Amino acid sequence: MRKFAPIILALFIGLIDGGGAIAQQAAAGGPTPSPPGAKAYFVDLRDGAIIGRNTTVHFGLHGMGIAPAGTIRPNTGHHHLLIDTELPPLDAPIPSDENHLHFGAGQTEVDLNLAPGPHTLQLLLGDANHVPHSPPVMSELIHVTVSESPPPPSAQASPSATGRHASPPGAKVYFVDLADGAQTPTTFTVRFGLVGMGVAPAGVEKANTGHHHLVIDAPLPPLDQPIPSDENHLHFGAGQTEATITLAPGRHTLQLLLGDLNHIPHDPPVFSAPITINVGVENRQKPPAAHPRTGRPVARAPELGGAAAGSRITNQACAAGYVRAVNGTCEVARDIFSRCGVGFHELPAPTASGYRCIPNGY
Repeated sequence: MRKFAPIILALFIGLIDGGGAIAQQAAAGGPTPSPPGAKAYFVDLRDGAIIGRNTTVHFGLHGMGIAPAGTIRPNTGHHHLLIDTELPPLDAPIPSDENHLHFGAGQTEVDLNLAPGPHTLQLLLGDANHVPHSPPVMSELIHVTVSESPPPPSAQASPSATGRHASPPGAKVYFVDLADGAQTPTTFTVRFGLVGMGVAPAGVEKANTGHHHLVIDAPLPPLDQPIPSDENHLHFGAGQTEATITLAPGRHTLQLLLGDLNHIPHDPPVFSAPITINVGVENRQKPPAAHPRTGRPVARAPELGGAAAGSRITNQACAAGYVRAVNGTCEVARDIFSRCGVGFHELPAPTASGYRCIPNGY
């Protein structure tokens, strides 16, 4: 038994130390959870890079979306850049000083002006209150050297042989929290992810950047021309990384396509795989509502494509998202492209506008 005493003692000490490590790891990070696999990274900077005194640094984020400080949304945060400093306490608000730069407006880049010599840089994501997530979302700490003379321009900054702006190898765009086959309500938020490039508004000339476009129920447009701007091709030229959209109940296809400062796809183009979503889940989840005039339960029309969106009903109203047609059937109301607001549909009328807005169900 004496023979095993040192081993047992070592295991006991290891368990104590391990328990402390586990407790410390659990304490790291604030109250806001981060999704598995989320990470922050530098888009165009590597450890050991030599940069000029005035250099634009782009921030990348994988598996989460960007939201300004003070905005409480799941799986979002905003960037902080740590310069020549260690990580701050990860369960408290990140300091704001010359070594801890905040980007609370949702910025994804910064023009750095550092003194010549060696420096360290690290990204740390913060929640609505500037507190790191749990687990914390951060980049690797990298070392850069600032040179008095600017480094030679990158080959990726020049246009490709086609004359379009080049995209770096491995760049991709994706939906952050929306998968193929997802079920959504008629109004929902879509978040855009980008790997290997930075986001810059339309009209801003910067290498390895672009802005998002959302293609709805349409094939990809010609990839050597400006992306159209209409109800099937939504532009986010201000650099947005999310959008709240409203679609009619039914099946829809979504696809992301990145555009350069002139809204032209890069070479090679950066786009996501198309996904199909089923819109109108809330109609199946909500109990039947009472008709405002008769007080009777509102008949709920079947889903689009079922036995009928369009089958004759005897009640006086249709479910939310449907309108009662002249022939007594319930048909889908396409509110997103209507001149009336959500929940209303158009009917011809002898007015100056030529139409009037009627609540769905009448």
